[in-house]
Amino acid sequence: MTKLKTAAAIVALVLAAGPAAAAQGDFLVRLRAIAVVPQEKVGPVLPTFPTSAGRITDAYAPEIDFTYMLTDNIGVELIAATTKHCVEGGGSLAGVGRLACTWVLPPTLTLQYHFAPEGKIHPYVGAGVNWTMFYNEKASSQLNTAIGATNVNLSNSFSFALQAGIDFDITEKMFVNLDVKYVDMDTNARLTTGALVNNLRADINPLIVGVGVGWRF
Repeated sequence: MTKLKTAAAIVALVLAAGPAAAAQGDFLVRLRAIAVVPQEKVGPVLPTFPTSAGRITDAYAPEIDFTYMLTDNIGVELIAATTKHCVEGGGSLAGVGRLACTWVLPPTLTLQYHFAPEGKIHPYVGAGVNWTMFYNEKASSQLNTAIGATNVNLSNSFSFALQAGIDFDITEKMFVNLDVKYVDMDTNARLTTGALVNNLRADINPLIVGVGVGWRF
């Protein structure tokens, strides 16, 4: 009952809010909680483990983004967040378990089209570019035990991003946001164990699903 009352109160606030017309020159700031869900394809560790495979773990994090409205309908958004992901071994490396972990910093710039700048509900779509940097890469203790002390290095990624979302006005300046992005992201991992060098290619291609609040200035 308490949850129903809370939901009803939120709906009432949205319905009661006056239209907060988005306009050229507006600056929007959003704080979101995001889930980063890789739609991954992880290749084998070559040449040593040709029948191996892998899986990339999901991650959850806070995110901040900034949007500047170039016109009433067109905006430019920059997002910033960082998440930690790990590769779990499969195939011939399934018994090892976790292979390596890395932090990911994927600044993404999109050009958006906002469909209803004068309403209470503001859907939008966007497309743009993503530059993903991998840092603090480390082999797991399980991998080091299995094959020896290993150094991991991941190549950065530059590609496209697609986006769809919606803003729900709560007040003239504050709104609730739902947002989904698809990022085309890949990396080549170089694993160096003494004189032995292995390589692994991973297509990560995450869906980034976010929910949060925003403010219009």
